[in-house]
Amino acid sequence: MSDSPYADLDRPPLHEAALRRALVRPGGLWRDVQVVPETGSTNADLAEAARAGAPEGRILVTELQTAGRGRLGRPWTAPARSGLMFSLLLRPAVPASRLGWAPLLTGVAVATAIRRMTAWSQAGDRFFAGEGAGARSDVAVDVRLKWPNDLLVGERKLAGILVEKVDDALIAGIGLNVGLREDELPVPTATSLLVEGAPLSDRAPLLRAILREFATWYREWTALDGDPETSGLRGAYKELCGTLGRAVRVELPGGEVLRGTAADIDSSGRLVVAGPAGERAVGAGDVVHVR
Repeated sequence: MSDSPYADLDRPPLHEAALRRALVRPGGLWRDVQVVPETGSTNADLAEAARAGAPEGRILVTELQTAGRGRLGRPWTAPARSGLMFSLLLRPAVPASRLGWAPLLTGVAVATAIRRMTAWSQAGDRFFAGEGAGARSDVAVDVRLKWPNDLLVGERKLAGILVEKVDDALIAGIGLNVGLREDELPVPTATSLLVEGAPLSDRAPLLRAILREFATWYREWTALDGDPETSGLRGAYKELCGTLGRAVRVELPGGEVLRGTAADIDSSGRLVVAGPAGERAVGAGDVVHVR
């Protein structure tokens, strides 16, 4: 049997009551946490709740998602308890023109939490088991964002994010590969924290860290009317974005293909591509990093 903490097929479950105690606070963003053993799609479930008038701050986590979707309708599958699959119900009071930053904010929060929770001490290869450790550290898993919000390690996908508008609400869905072994990955271009050597087998601290990081960014962003500059969001995103400076091919809606260099993220969260005809900002499309 492998010595890996992930190798036991009896992967420990997430405990709803413990998550609720840790995350739900008076005056905080999170109002309720629900963990279900299986569902089709956490995004679809919370979308239904949003249409019924559910308030902001609901978190729905599933141990197994049977009909999960990524961007562009791509399926997202993983063995039970091998990752983190959850959705958030949000009602941001910001101008509609700034709602496009919500998917990028989600990416920043998830990537930042993963980098922090997979850090090793410079004092001697010791994992920061605690949340919010303050010592200086090296990043064990160098997670980067591919515009708009895929999480990559190198060129392999670690996590996907799908943010959908439902009436006046947003549903942010996250699927993160934690304990998948190499032979369990759905495609060769995927990866997991286990495959990348992260010394983290307990999903609960990572989930708590992601949700706390998200709440911090979200409260600051909404308090500042969704401004990506004064909230620091645009700067943080650009620092984490592995697309900037790369040669890219962008497959646009309608079949058009744009080629050039990813030059910037503009004030609306769009990717600015510098090509033969000059710079062009795109708000939607499938980005391919060209080697």
